[in-house]
Formats: sequence, structure tokens, C-alpha cells
Amino acid sequence: MKSVEQYRNQKVLVLGLAKSGVNAARLLHKLGAFVTVNDKKDFDQNPDAQELLSDGIKVITGGHPLSLLDEDFKVVVKNPGIPYSNPIVSGAIQKHIPVITEVELAAQILEGELIGVTGTNGKTTTTTLITMMLNQRSQAGKAYVAGNIGVPASAVAQKAGANDTMVTELSSFMLCGIDQLHPHIAVITNIYSTHLDWHGNRENYVKAKMRITMNQTADDYFVINWDSQEWRDLSQQSRAQVVPFSRQGNSTDGAYERDGQLYFRDEYIMDAKEIKIPGEHNVENALAAIAVAKLQGVPTNGIVEVLKSFSGVRHRTQYVETYEGRQFYNDSKATNIVSTEMALRGFDHPVVLLAGGLDRGNTFEKLAPALKKHVKTLIVFGETAQKLADAGKLAGIEDIEFTKNCETAVPLAWKQSAAGDIIMLSPACASWDQYPNFEVRGDRYIKAVEQLTGKAEEN
Repeated sequence: MKSVEQYRNQKVLVLGLAKSGVNAARLLHKLGAFVTVNDKKDFDQNPDAQELLSDGIKVITGGHPLSLLDEDFKVVVKNPGIPYSNPIVSGAIQKHIPVITEVELAAQILEGELIGVTGTNGKTTTTTLITMMLNQRSQAGKAYVAGNIGVPASAVAQKAGANDTMVTELSSFMLCGIDQLHPHIAVITNIYSTHLDWHGNRENYVKAKMRITMNQTADDYFVINWDSQEWRDLSQQSRAQVVPFSRQGNSTDGAYERDGQLYFRDEYIMDAKEIKIPGEHNVENALAAIAVAKLQGVPTNGIVEVLKSFSGVRHRTQYVETYEGRQFYNDSKATNIVSTEMALRGFDHPVVLLAGGLDRGNTFEKLAPALKKHVKTLIVFGETAQKLADAGKLAGIEDIEFTKNCETAVPLAWKQSAAGDIIMLSPACASWDQYPNFEVRGDRYIKAVEQLTGKAEEN
């Protein structure tokens, strides 16, 4: 951890808790700052705030009082999910108080190298693959996952040494709050349209994603998907060395697939069918990881070992189990249409799809072609149940069932399935209408599967 003096004896506001806020507050306290934490949850229902108070950190809960802006804060560290329209945030900006996210703070103290991964889909899988591959290297130093993957970057940055690498999943929300964050290798897996309710429009969303490369130089690398003209054009904005990856073989300058085989700059790596996790999207994730691993000197046999053995990240097309010929998959992380499309394309067998969740105002006609090709039964729940059912009807699906939530969907899916079918939770929606986050939703689904198969009782 670098010695940082810029926060010593300075007043800093941490806005919003959860994992990132708690770790940011503790780090700033360690750096000698006078930390104030502000969280909207009431104190008696807020164990994080209670712990911070016991650590000697000032805590204000139950709302976001504008009077906080009367204090002479040097910087505001906000939870990534808090929008810039929040009165405290917008007020701080008007007062020219820097507003950053916790990953910027982590980058300031990181001694080792930073690799940043962003994109609409595939961030977590790609981040995990890169980390596993880097840990196949023989030389000193360890690779750590951090960021949006669920591990606060500020906690990892404190333990990573000069020879270590922090592979950081960066959401668009996080990237809006960076200033000096400088990845040696930046990765964009893809950019589709999502979170537009937060960003306002696609242009702002794309700009947020591209901030990952804004501090890079000619000594750095920008790894980007080459299978869209838009993404190829975006690469011209980077000052780093551009390293493309392409499942469609659009470039041989980086990692690519050709005739079912994976290469890096004409070096054969492995056959695509040998990748353990299914789906074309996971071939793309593998190519992005291969590019980074090769740039970092990972031997080919180490790369192959990871791709042949990695069975997937929890909640990302995660294989759960097989029971009486049905394979169960948990893809709770699929919070948009494109994610669900990609998951469906990964299977050749008929799919019983469990979908639904938060209504963000969009409809699901774009999902209809994938539904028509892959889905035999559609089971819907949550705020978007009717909209998804409409898309199912458009796709010509005759068997469409309504249910309460993803747990009640499991036994219903079982009744509608046959041996050889895939039963998959891939909601195409955020979880917040019924669950605190997609992880809880996925865990509830897995528990329901275990209850169905009798595994829960065995444990």
C-alpha cells in the first residue's frame, strides 16, 4: 500500500455504505482523514453504520441532510449506485468538491499493477478468467480480483504488493467517479444499451465506459471487442496500444476465433469447443482473457488449463446440477435482454426459461427471436411478467406460465420439462422489485432447486 498523505487531517464525506462505502470509510480513517459517513438507512437497522461508529468514525443515518454541504469537505466518496442527481452529490459538484467512487481511492494507494475490465456483459467472467490465468505465471506476484465483482477494491489495494496485480471489474457507475485511475491494461468486453435510466441516454453510457482508457498512455494496452464497427471506432479514442479480440475473426492482431479454433496473433491456443463454460459469449470472454494473459506473459498451457477447467462464475450461466435428465442453470446476473439472449444461444437443447423482474419501462420484443429459437416453455414473474409473456406470444411460444417469483417458478418449470431439457433462470431484468440484488435472487433459485431435488434435505 502506497503512503498517501493527501487525506491526513482532511474532512471527507463517504456517501452511502454497502461494501464499498464501509471499506472506503475504514481506509480513509486509517489514512488520517476526519471521516463522516452518511447513509439513508436508519441507524438501528444499519449494522455497518454501528460498526463504523464503534471504530470512532462519525456516522449520520436516516437520510441525506443537505446541511452536510455546509461542512468543509475536501472530497466526497460516493456509493457508485447513487446518481449524480442526488442533492448531496449535485450540491458538492456545485461547490467544486471532488466526487469520486471507491475504486479511485483504491487506485491511489495501489502499489502493484492495475488491470481494469468493463463492458455491458461478461465483465465478471472475464475478470475471473484473467485473474486465474495470471496466477498461472511462474514469476513472483499474485493476481487479485476486485471491484464490481463483489470484492471492494480499497480492501484489495491495501494487501496487494508491488509485484501483485489487481484485476478490477469496473461498472459504468464506478467509472463516472474516477479521476486518475490508470489501468496498464483496460478491457471493454462489449457495449450494449442498459442502465439508460441512470445515465439518461446511450451516449452518456458509452462515455462512462470509455473513461476506463482516459488516463492510458502509449505504454499501456486497450483490449476491445472488434466485432462491432462502433467499438472499433471507439478504440481510436484511446492513446494506448489497441489489442483487438474477435469471435468473428475480424482481426488477427490480437485474440481471435477462426474455424472453431482460438488464436493469439497466429499462435494456436486451443479449440473453442474445449472451453468448459457454454455459449458464444463465453468464447468472447475467453478471447478477451487470452489477450490479457498473453500480454502479461502467461504460458499457453496455463491459459488452456484455466479454460478447460473453469466451470463459471456464480450467477453467470452457473451450472447448478442435473436431475432426472434436466440440467439446471443459474443466470441471475442476466439483468438485461442481451445477457439473456447470449445465455440462450449457449444451449442446443430445449430451454424452460424463468424470467422477470424490475420494470424499467422497456419492452421485450427484441428477445422474441431468441425465445422462438431456444425456449419451449416460458415462466414469468415480477413486474415485467406480462411484458415478457407478450414477447413469448410474439415468439410463438404456446406454453407460458405466470408465477409469484423465481422460487415458485422452479417446481412449475419441473412439471413443464422433460429429460434432456435445460431449466434456466435468466431474468432479463434487474432484481430490485422482489430481491435486494441478483445474488440473493440466484441463491433463492438454487435453494429452490435443492429443495426440488432433495439435495437440501441431504445437507
